[in-house]
This record gives sequence, structure tokens and C-alpha cells, in this order.
Amino acid sequence: MLTAQGAVRPQITGISHIAIYTSDPAATEHFYTVTVGALKLPDPENPNGVIYMVGDKQWVEVLPKPADAGINRLDHVAFTIGWPGVETLRKFLKARGWAVPDKVSKGTNNTIRFDVLDPEGNKIEFTAPPVYAQVNPPSIIGHHIIHVGFVVHDRAKEDTFFRTLLGFKPYWFGGMTDDKVDWVSEQVPEGHDWLEYMMVGKPGDVGIPATMSQQTLGVLDHFSIGMDSVDTAFATLKAGDRLKGVRADEKTKIGKDGKGQFNMYDPDGIRAELMNFHATEKPCCSPFTAADPSH
Repeated sequence: MLTAQGAVRPQITGISHIAIYTSDPAATEHFYTVTVGALKLPDPENPNGVIYMVGDKQWVEVLPKPADAGINRLDHVAFTIGWPGVETLRKFLKARGWAVPDKVSKGTNNTIRFDVLDPEGNKIEFTAPPVYAQVNPPSIIGHHIIHVGFVVHDRAKEDTFFRTLLGFKPYWFGGMTDDKVDWVSEQVPEGHDWLEYMMVGKPGDVGIPATMSQQTLGVLDHFSIGMDSVDTAFATLKAGDRLKGVRADEKTKIGKDGKGQFNMYDPDGIRAELMNFHATEKPCCSPFTAADPSH
């Protein structure tokens, strides 16, 4: 593990959750409980929100849409911290000159957490949530959130935080064409989940592009659930009539990374991607440089 001025960088083991906004709580609940098949529980971080459990340690947090949200529907993404804990990471970042809160926060379920802003102002949470005992939603389409993605303008600038400071490791990068990088995947240091930079604009740009639509932004700000077979998952959704009224792909496809995938969208346009754990075709643009996630 990295050290800085006597502080130790704790283990960063995976994705905890993604937090998003809703303008229609009832429709959003239907999407996450019926289409995705997650289990609804009270939000330990915000009494006005709810969480939809994917497994016993990962979830989608849904919050009321702020009045000033505009087209934005992403609040934050969160990573799970292992030994020696969240407070140690707060001290580690403080020792490196990063702006951190004065103390960690505790949720109603004893969740320990704190938030920081990355170099482009995205809210990033670090947490050590308790494992929810025996949370295994019977209809969940998949049990593992393998990556989250959000808009990034400057790959090198973001890397100063995620790679240089926190130790994230390169996994894959690619684009719609071989000569352009549209996606950059950075795995957590002590695991195989990853953060996907969704590249837009140019270095120096800030925030959501003025010309971007909410639909396009929702494609970029997304989360992905791992699959042994997206074809099997798609068949399950179709057979259960779980895609009725849902904006979604007409069928599964092979992505530029060589992995099977299927995209569907919640009522506010956030993309919920189903993706195979392993590639079945050769990826474009670059090889994989770290091990795949698994169950």
C-alpha cells in the first residue's frame, strides 16, 4: 500500500454504490425492483432517499432530484474501503494536501464514510458499509456491480487522483474508432471493479457540456452489473415481461471491449448496463491489462 508522510493508504476493494436522482420515485422504484429486481431498503445516509440492494454489499442509492439539478442525475459514486479503514484514508488524503472533511460521518446502520471532490469536481465517497445479512433478492438480474462511469474531460488530470494518489490500475481503454479514446477503465487497487472515464470535450472543460442532452448524459453516467451471459439475462427479462415500458436496446450486442452487453435506462435516463464478466471477442484499441472481475 502507498504511504505519504506517515499515513497509509488503506485498501480500496471495490464499488460500494452509485447515487442518482429521481424525478419520479414511483417509476424509479418499479424500474429498480421489477426490471433490475433489487431489494428496496431505507437509505442509511439520507432519510429522504432509498437504496436498492443488488447484493449484500452493493446498491443503487436514489435521492430526490434537487431543484437546481438541471439535466444532471448523478450525485456521487462510492468505493468500499477495507483495512485499516475509512478514517485512515481521510488522514492519508489530508497528508497529501487533498481537501477532506474534518471527520468521517456515520450512517444509521453504522456505515462510516466521507466525501471528496475529484480533480474535475465529481463527488467521490469512500465507505466501509456493513454487509447486509442474507440480502439475496430472488429476482435480481445480477449480483455484482462491476463498474461505474461518469463524464471526464481530462484523463491525465483525473489520473493524478485516481492512479497517482489512490493507486487505481489501468484495465482497458478504447473508442468508437481505433484512433480515438472514448472510454478509460481504471480498476480499484485491491480488487477488480473499475471506474470508467467517459471522455467528452477537451482538457480544461468543466462540468456538463452546455449542448449535451439529458439522454446523452444518462448514457455516460451509468453503472454496470456483471453477467456470466447477457444473452441469458436478456431472455430472463423478456420472459418475465420486465422490460415493458422501459427504454432499452432491442437486443444484446458485443461491445468494443469484446464483451457482451445490454443497455436499459431508468425513468430519468441513467443507463443500467448488463455486461459479461469476460470478453468473447478480441477487444479493440488496447489489450486488457488486469484480471477481469467475477461473481
